[in-house]
Amino acid sequence: QVQLVESGGGLVQPGGSLRLSCTASGFTSAYYAIGWFRQAPGKEREAVSCIGQSDTRTYYADSVKGRFTISTDDSRNTAYLQMNSLTPEDTAVYYCAAVGNLGTTVIVAGCGGLFAANYRIDYWGEGTPVTVSS
Repeated sequence: QVQLVESGGGLVQPGGSLRLSCTASGFTSAYYAIGWFRQAPGKEREAVSCIGQSDTRTYYADSVKGRFTISTDDSRNTAYLQMNSLTPEDTAVYYCAAVGNLGTTVIVAGCGGLFAANYRIDYWGEGTPVTVSS
C-alpha cells in the first residue's frame, strides 16, 4: 500500500522560507513522478511542482517559479519542496502527490503535463498546512 507522508508545514512570516518533505513508501515499481499540489481556503486545488523519477524534468506553476525548488533524495523516496520568499498568497494546505508507474507510456510534456491538468494522479498525502502571516 502506497503512502505519502508530508511534513514541514507551519507558520512563517512573509519573506520567509519553509522546506516541505514527502516520504513515499509502498511502491512496488518505480513511480513516474512525484510532486505537490496546494489548496487555499475557498479555492480549487492547484498543481505547484513536480519532478519525474527517470525523466527528471521539473514543472513549476507560474506563481511559484523562481521561488520554489523541488528535489528528491538519491533513493527517490523523499521529495522536498524548498519554498522561499513566501507571501500570504502561498497560504494553503500542501499535498504531496504521485503518479504511479506508467509502463511504456511516454508523456511528452513530462510530469507537468499530468500535474497541471490534475490527470492520472494516483496517490495523495493527507496534506500539511502552510500559513504565511505576520
